[in-house]
Parts: sequence; C-alpha cells; structure tokens
Amino acid sequence: MWLISAVVVALLMMIGGSASAASSPDPRVRAGATLYAQYCVPCHGPERTGYAADNAPSLVSPTFRETADDAFLRSAIERGRAGTAMGGYGSQFGGPLVPFEINEIIVYLRDGTVPAPLPAKPSAGSISNGQRVYRTHCESCHGTPEQRGNAVHLANPMFLETASDAFVRAAVVRGRPGTPMEAWGPKLSPQQIEDVVAYIRSLARAVPPPPLAGPGTLLPLDGVPIVINPGGAQANFTLRDGQYVSVADLAKAYEQKKRLVIVDARTVPDYLRLHIAGAISIPYFNMRDIDKVPNDGTWVVTYCACPHHVSGIVMEEFRKRGYANSAVLDEGIFAWQLQGYPTTAASGQLPIAAPPPNPAAAR
Repeated sequence: MWLISAVVVALLMMIGGSASAASSPDPRVRAGATLYAQYCVPCHGPERTGYAADNAPSLVSPTFRETADDAFLRSAIERGRAGTAMGGYGSQFGGPLVPFEINEIIVYLRDGTVPAPLPAKPSAGSISNGQRVYRTHCESCHGTPEQRGNAVHLANPMFLETASDAFVRAAVVRGRPGTPMEAWGPKLSPQQIEDVVAYIRSLARAVPPPPLAGPGTLLPLDGVPIVINPGGAQANFTLRDGQYVSVADLAKAYEQKKRLVIVDARTVPDYLRLHIAGAISIPYFNMRDIDKVPNDGTWVVTYCACPHHVSGIVMEEFRKRGYANSAVLDEGIFAWQLQGYPTTAASGQLPIAAPPPNPAAAR
C-alpha cells in the first residue's frame, strides 16, 4: 500500500509541534499524531491551526477543544462534511480509518483537554431577527446556504446535525482564539446572540445516508475504464504556473472527446457522493494503483475539493513516475459541478453550495 513515508511523517510531526506527541507515554497520542500527519495535515496544517487548504478550521483553538465533544469530532472524521473539502474517513463508509484509529486521532487532538458539558439549552430566539444579525455580521465570512465563505460553512447540514445550539452559542460568544473568528459576546446583545443561533439552527436539513462502499480504502481499477475517450486525439493544455488546468479548458477537451485520464484524489466516500463523470478514484493517501494509469502521453488531470492540496499530492506522484502530461484542476470538483459539467452523483444527495472564490485561479 502506498503511504506517506515514515521520514515524511516524522518530519511533519516535528514541524507540527508534535515532538511531545512523539515522546508521549500514551501510545494513543503517538499513534494519533502519526495518523494526523498522514491524513489531516494537507488541510488542517502541521500545527493543527487550520486554513492550510479550503479554509479548514483550527483544531487547536482553545474554545473549540473545550466545547467540541468526542461525538462531534468522531462524526466529522467518519462522515466528513459533504459539499466541502472535509472528506469522510470512516472505514464503514469506504474510508481508510477503523474506529480505534479515529479514537487515536481524537486523543491526539484533545491534547489533554477535557470538554466541559454544555447546557442543553435550545435557542429561544427569533429566526427573522437572527437572519438580519447574521447578514450584518456573519455572512461575509460564513457565507449563505448557497455560497460558502472563507470560514466554517454554518449552513452545512452535516455540521448542523452534530453541532448543538449550545456549541454554536459558545462559538459566537467566545470566538475562536488564534483564528479570524472573534468573540461576539461583548459586541452583540444576549438577545441578538439567541436570535442568530436560532437562524443558524433553522438552516438544518435532514442528512441522507452516505453511499456505502464497504470496508477498505480503494475502488480497484482492475476492469475499470481508466481512459476517457480512448480513441480520441490527445488534449493540449497550457498550464497556469506549470501545474494547473482551468475548468474551462478541461471541459472543452472533455466536450471535444479528447483522450483524457481524470483522477479523483479524495476519499472513496466523497468520490461516491459526487465525481466527474468518467473519473477514477486514486486517494491521495493510498496510490498503489497509480501505475495502472497508462503513461503514453495522455493528459492526466487530478482534482479534489481543496482545490489544490490533495490533488497536488497525487499529481506530484505522477510526475515523479514520469507522467509529463499531468496537471491539477485549478478550481476543483465543486466549481466543475456548479458550472454544469458532467458528474456522477449518488442518489438523494443534498445540493452543494458554491465553493469559496479561488483567487489564484482567476489570475
């Protein structure tokens, strides 16, 4: 199985402030640090401070650690946050992590912090008033139900399914030290806070069950069509910064039936929820099937939802193996889907909010 090398894992642990984890007497902390380095660093960063990719939240902000219970963390890791770059990693859904490994990551993220029980106090606020408060103070960062911003998407149904009123209230009141999320307790009245919590809660929707792949981390490529339009002419791309192909350029080649290989670098559960029609699945953390992709000059385009980080890992591995015509889809899967290009989606999935703007792709 292709994995991040032990040398890279050790380096990530050291630069991530995890030297103490490496020497911890608790084997769960050591194991959790290694798993974090393997699966979580690309988005949440080596220091767990977040915002390495796709505005992934900080996991070390003290107010987050003090209010996010184990069930909240476990659900996020197992199922992910559909419609965002946070993939589902639980083995029961086709991800790579079995339950005890998820528990090890949680122990590592806790770093000795025990969350205090939050009061089971539902919001008694006004939804309509809360919407006005949200639009004035929150929307520019947290977005709308239809458009994500540059902070946690509070309208995400999988977030709202596990985030209690008390959890949301505490985040509003106390903020997230070490991140752009300021404390609003001194700036909003208690009633305004109750109103905005009520509005955020009103955005909740029933979450459909995730598509099941069975235990495992791969969808084997044996017998699976790898090349799209195998009889087509070769594509011709001009890459931004020598690495990135735009959605528009890939879609043009796709519609012209050019010969292509399109690789989904995300977890298997995310691939099963939604992928570019004809794409194959090669997760960034397990690339053992990568040599099954023909190395004959056919363009290989990798993508993710970050939109560059985990797809960049897979692209770099292709380039190390001599696949010269390889690139990353600049704007990612959700921009492709939003613009109406062909996708394959599991039945019953909820609408996907537009991704945050990607300033680099606009250059």
